[in-house]
Amino acid sequence: MAFALSSMSVTSSAFANHQAIPAKHTGEAEDVSPALAWEGAPEGTKGFAVICHDPDAPLVKEGSYGFVHWVLYNLPGETTSLEESTALGTSGITDFGKLGYGGPMPPEGHGSHLYYFWVLALDKQTSLPEGLTLPELLQAVEPHLLGMNRLVGTYQRG
Repeated sequence: MAFALSSMSVTSSAFANHQAIPAKHTGEAEDVSPALAWEGAPEGTKGFAVICHDPDAPLVKEGSYGFVHWVLYNLPGETTSLEESTALGTSGITDFGKLGYGGPMPPEGHGSHLYYFWVLALDKQTSLPEGLTLPELLQAVEPHLLGMNRLVGTYQRG
């Protein structure tokens, strides 16, 4: 099991690690996914998945805390970046109840939240069906996880 940080690095041209996510990528504006890039994937990587999760959200769903903003998978192993508002991969269901990216929008007066953009490196190229929830995705990919790392952004509702 590889549910531990690996040496892979994850960056974005939109924001630096532990810095504010621009409004453009939030539910208060254009609500488009930020560009992401990664390097240093573990040897043998043949596929990727990307998740955005807000652990600070005051929500408990199916025994999990926080709020899922993005579930993206079936990304080929040669992928090392995603453009803003990417059309690559297969979308899962967010906690908004819809497919695709749903940007940060914490409750008013709730302060700043952390948003973890996780990249999971897998030992096989997946061909999972559209519409998986985060628990369903994790169950499917856990046996194939070689490593993972994340970029953390912050956002406070204006």
